[in-house]
Amino acid sequence: MDLYALNPFSGDPDRRAIWEMLVARDIEAFLACDWSMVEPDFAADRFMGIDGKASANPDDWRISFPTLEAYRDSWLAGARDFAPRAEIATARAGVFGATQLTDIEITGDRALAHKKFNGRVEMKDGSFDVLDWQSVYTLARIGGIWKLTGFIGYLPYQMGQTGD
Repeated sequence: MDLYALNPFSGDPDRRAIWEMLVARDIEAFLACDWSMVEPDFAADRFMGIDGKASANPDDWRISFPTLEAYRDSWLAGARDFAPRAEIATARAGVFGATQLTDIEITGDRALAHKKFNGRVEMKDGSFDVLDWQSVYTLARIGGIWKLTGFIGYLPYQMGQTGD
């Protein structure tokens, strides 16, 4: 499966680049347990990651990744846990099928991208890993290239309903 060919932003170079970074490259790197594939996508000196702790209440959110190194270590631990339990071809299709990134706001050299995960991935033993969360990423165009500066992640897929 060529994830890059499935980019819905083919006519928009900025959104195309952000989608490739946050969807195609991230999935491929995660499945390969290869941080070097995504490391250049980050502005390490500006990075901060907030763990939403699966809570819609911002009071529960924590700066779990004050540095890119802290995030890298967590990302690699997750990838190394996932890889031996998954069939790569099935996992690629499952993770991609569960991933949605259609809302990217760009204002000047700043961007906000909403990535959502809603689905499941069948594992080698017949069990399923459920993907049911969302992350909001901040990006900056640095030297003409989009870089990740941070995120609020591991938020519930459903953050609540708007009332009348």
